[in-house]
Amino acid sequence: MEQFSGILFIDIETVPVQPDFNALPEGMQHEWTRKAKLIRNLPEPVDPAVLFADRAGIYSEFAKVVCISFGTISSDDGAWKIRLKSLADEDEKKILVGFTRILERMVAIYKDIKFCGHNIKEFDIPFICRRYLINGIQLPPCLQLSGKKPWEITHLDTLEMWKFGDNKNFTSLSLLSEVFGIPSPKSDIDGSQVGRVYWEEHDLARISRYCVLDVYTTAMVYLRLRGIIGLDLQPVYLDA
Repeated sequence: MEQFSGILFIDIETVPVQPDFNALPEGMQHEWTRKAKLIRNLPEPVDPAVLFADRAGIYSEFAKVVCISFGTISSDDGAWKIRLKSLADEDEKKILVGFTRILERMVAIYKDIKFCGHNIKEFDIPFICRRYLINGIQLPPCLQLSGKKPWEITHLDTLEMWKFGDNKNFTSLSLLSEVFGIPSPKSDIDGSQVGRVYWEEHDLARISRYCVLDVYTTAMVYLRLRGIIGLDLQPVYLDA
């Protein structure tokens, strides 16, 4: 149990800040048009307005957090569980303030927190930190990373763990769950559909379910990467 102490498994879902390019303020339209010219690996020149719907959701300057899901591993009477919870709201500030409260509770218990996620170092943590600042909210101390050296940042990134120093390729969480034979819970959407589900269907509950299932899968992948085989984590879903 000690090896899981203070580890917070997390995943976030993000969507463009507006439903379409034309809803952006004029200044942000100009900035996105400039940004679009720098996006690599496009098959052909693409209209910035079309590209906004497809790509804006991964850039923190043009997107917002609509869900943060997280979980912690515990053992009760010999049964291993992962307690899972999601914070989802149209108001990004409510999510971030709520997440700060969660972190404060964890710090009070464990003193030090280790975040664990898939591609967390390049996406989830930087995105969250930037959105804190954009919303004018003070960063929690455990997310104060400015000035720290790489080896002082203790995030557990399952993508980095799988690379073993090889930086050439990206390996998805779903692929890792398949190669490890992890019977991960299935969702009816994937990451590419989150923006549409949010802006067209307004279905935050559906997005939250997808996000929290990724947290469960991440925890299972983490166990395998640590060489822990045969530990069956029972998911316990807590009320939001």
